[in-house]
Amino acid sequence: MKWWKTPQAAAVWTVLRVWLGIQWLEAGWHKVADGFDAGGFMQGAIAKAAGDHPAVQGWYAGFLENVALPNADIFSTLVAWGEVLVGVGLILGAATIPALIAAAFMNLNFLLAGTTSTNPILYTAAIILLFTGAGAYYWGIDRFAYPYIKTMMKGGHGIGKREAQTH
Repeated sequence: MKWWKTPQAAAVWTVLRVWLGIQWLEAGWHKVADGFDAGGFMQGAIAKAAGDHPAVQGWYAGFLENVALPNADIFSTLVAWGEVLVGVGLILGAATIPALIAAAFMNLNFLLAGTTSTNPILYTAAIILLFTGAGAYYWGIDRFAYPYIKTMMKGGHGIGKREAQTH
């Protein structure tokens, strides 16, 4: 077993994963509970695409202006609930790899929109956890869920079920 997938190393990854999940849950919960409109954020990012040294690349500003801003309500909902679901998934260690991919993708988009804040730290934590693979969810629901799902996908009967008796 590789050192980063050992139970001891997984304890460190679990602390990092839960911390990352709390960051996402707190950020998303406020957006869901208080209402969130990403339109102003998008307009601010578009404005950062001007000048000699823009913080936002023109192609990304074009995406924001032509795709995201006209659909700001949908994007606002996706961001708010995406942050909550990523947070819950990471805290529980459930759907950990998809949650980490979603977290990294959201952080990347915030960075592309010219917002530094904690995004580089959160992005780096997600990437590190992605590289640990199964070590990221050794102490989580996925440790038990993935083998069960694999068994069910192969036509197995799952955990704890007996085969039917035929007479």
